Amino acid sequence: MKNYDVTGDPKGGEHVNVGSGIEVSIRELAETIKEVVGYQGLLTFDLTKPDGTPRKLLDVSKLHKMGWKHQVELKEGIRLAFEDYKTVI
Repeated sequence: MKNYDVTGDPKGGEHVNVGSGIEVSIRELAETIKEVVGYQGLLTFDLTKPDGTPRKLLDVSKLHKMGWKHQVELKEGIRLAFEDYKTVI
């Protein structure tokens, strides 16, 4: 799938979630970022505070029906984004 053209959609287009469909906790995400960027410090979490929605998971079934599936895993995507970021700072 190269693009999503809503002009032929009788509903006028709908939201489409883009993601892997794989659930990742805030802790897992933070630890992955820590590893990729080489942060040596301690991660701490304040469990007395809410952390947003109970689940961090997008329903990507519509996207899959359109023929698109993610090709870059989360850790690799973070690494690529970090490498790109380092070229502009």
